[in-house]
Amino acid sequence: MDIIPRAVVIPKETDHLEQGKYGPVFPRTPACYGFTIIADVKPGRAEAIRNHGHTLARALEADPYLLAPLKLHYLRWVLFDEDTRFMYQGIFDTDFDKYTEDAVALFTRSGVSTAFENLEGFPEDWRTNPEAFVRFVRDHHCPSFIEYGEYPYVTADEIKKALRIKSALSEMLDQMQ
Repeated sequence: MDIIPRAVVIPKETDHLEQGKYGPVFPRTPACYGFTIIADVKPGRAEAIRNHGHTLARALEADPYLLAPLKLHYLRWVLFDEDTRFMYQGIFDTDFDKYTEDAVALFTRSGVSTAFENLEGFPEDWRTNPEAFVRFVRDHHCPSFIEYGEYPYVTADEIKKALRIKSALSEMLDQMQ
């Protein structure tokens, strides 16, 4: 099986894209699905965002599979411009609509809040009003114009399966020696 890296240019105009429940469905790329959100931090709330990182890390220590329903590859939270702006990047295996609905349900069920609560314009009723959550994310999304995958279109589940197979084969070969 050859794994050939690929890149896909994402068009600026979205009129031709299929429309999902909450807006255009961006195409799956070699990096799968994802988004980048950039928003202003509420004055004096940068430290609360940093503290949220500790809260989330502790929640993941208690339950390493807490975020599993989101089918993630990775997430990144960044404060910049002297902690006045915030960037959230995620790459995942589901489309935007499913990811955002799953995120609202997961955080509501788990009781873990979101760092977004510290951002200008984020809806206070996001737990009971997923449409407002989605609107905020859509309004602050900065689409990429090209995405690259070293191992294109491979899902997180496929990667984990391949790593389990590799581990099992390594163990088997070790036992044969």
